[in-house]
Amino acid sequence: MITVSPLYPLKFEPILKEKVWGGNKLKEIFNKDADEYIGESWEISGVEESVSQVVNGSLKGKSLNWLLEVYKEKLVGAKVYKNYQNTFPLLFKFIDAREDLSVQVHPDDILAKERHDSLGKTEMWYILDVEKDSRLIIGFNGKINEEKYLKALSEKKITEVLKTESVKKGDAFILKPGTVHAIGAGILLAEIQQTSDNTYRIYDWDRPDINGEMRELHTELAIGAIDFSSEESKQNYITKKNTPSQIGVTEFFTVNKLDLSKNYLRDLRSIPSFTVYMCLEGEATIKTNGYTETISKGETVLIPAQLPEIKFITNSVSFLEVYIA
Repeated sequence: MITVSPLYPLKFEPILKEKVWGGNKLKEIFNKDADEYIGESWEISGVEESVSQVVNGSLKGKSLNWLLEVYKEKLVGAKVYKNYQNTFPLLFKFIDAREDLSVQVHPDDILAKERHDSLGKTEMWYILDVEKDSRLIIGFNGKINEEKYLKALSEKKITEVLKTESVKKGDAFILKPGTVHAIGAGILLAEIQQTSDNTYRIYDWDRPDINGEMRELHTELAIGAIDFSSEESKQNYITKKNTPSQIGVTEFFTVNKLDLSKNYLRDLRSIPSFTVYMCLEGEATIKTNGYTETISKGETVLIPAQLPEIKFITNSVSFLEVYIA
């Protein structure tokens, strides 16, 4: 029988992803140990071949998958473990777009299961920093069907039928599977998504990748995944100081904003899953069950489901708080 340590707030080694469109804001703003062209920092990941490892406490060096296999519902909650077993259900990222990302679409759970034996990809973006004239591409700018879409694609006029949206710091968007989208140049954001790396690339601005080769497009796969209906993605929300304020909710996760200007006791007993905090500004000390951990801007921490409450010691910190209801 394996003897295991008590669970505590867990920090993980960021997994840095080099991208042709990546920049240097993850290093400059979030102090990541990143070179130029790092587009993504995977903060907590159970994706195959990119599985996070613990960097703090007695479980240092253990993988997220190992934690799931050993601690089960104590780590993620009984309902989550029943539904997902030893698959960690969410992926947390910071993304820095120096250039436009490819125009792409993701499959839903049904299609992803059929094609890839995996989860679909519902995701949420929270805008952290923007440059002048930064914009997102989300959906289409008018009524469109498969025939019109394919015509625009074949004539290299796909950008003419896509909807662009100007953004500012603090904007939040939920992107359901089937939504055609792209992150525009000059945007730094936090992304919360289902655990999936299935992306169908529609258009890549006719540019080569970091190896000088053109990246593969997935025209046929994308057709079966695109939702041609129009649906609002931007979230309208109001935040209050020193209390969790909901900014986005899907059937797969709930995201709150938590802006603290003083010490705060967070009761987690009503949350049936693990809780993740992505630190956007400031710094705090987390105390729980005799364990103390610090979290600073650009860091992410997972609070196991087993822990009933945590206390933040701070005079200024801002988080995204994420859990599964």
